[in-house]
Amino acid sequence: MRNVECGIEGPGSVRAPASGLNAIIASADRQSSVSTRVAKSVFARQMTTLAREGWQTLTLDQFAERLQPGYSAFRTPHSAFLLTFDDGYDSLAEHVYPVLADMGFTATTFLITDYVGRLNTWDVRYTWHRLAHLDWDTIGRWQERGFDFASHTASHARLTWLPQAHAAAELERSRQTLRHRLGPRATRAVAYPFGARDERIERLAHAAGYELGFGGVQGNGSPLALARLPVYVWDVGASRWGYGEALLGP
Repeated sequence: MRNVECGIEGPGSVRAPASGLNAIIASADRQSSVSTRVAKSVFARQMTTLAREGWQTLTLDQFAERLQPGYSAFRTPHSAFLLTFDDGYDSLAEHVYPVLADMGFTATTFLITDYVGRLNTWDVRYTWHRLAHLDWDTIGRWQERGFDFASHTASHARLTWLPQAHAAAELERSRQTLRHRLGPRATRAVAYPFGARDERIERLAHAAGYELGFGGVQGNGSPLALARLPVYVWDVGASRWGYGEALLGP
């Protein structure tokens, strides 16, 4: 398993700080140098601990509801979190989704629509081989089981480096593909590749029709600039959860 970004709702808060694991590795000999990658066994232990402690996952719709003005935090459990996966590698269906389903958890996966069912190109420097992505049939089966899917753009380009028209096309083409393949439920959110976004990209995302945008560790209060806090390798074992104090508190 390779790619996980997760967001967790802190106790007593209304807006979820998002945490990130950039990958889950099936075995130790396949670990790369990416600091946000953790082993399969570690991820399973983390999710098991969260479930035993009474945490629940949020769907993307539930998460979006929490961002609405006037939302009451008493309407859903305080110990709830949004778990998200970036890129949509095919190992998620084998190693991650079944673990979550067994615990009654769900997740949102941000898909690179041009690479669905294909091998990627950008992780070769970390893994020494190209990684396969989920195909549409597999995505559809997990969507039917309550898992959410959304946009990670069309080709995983760093949007802030692109000209206006190119960046807009990345956002629009991905959203159109998701609507065609998965329906309107998959069109409301985007996770910006590399967490890279600025006001220009936020405006383009809004113009393309997105309601939510997930970036890196810093947000600005806008629904199109939501922060995600990374979970690093060195956070493992830092608490009984396996997450650092910045995410769940002491």
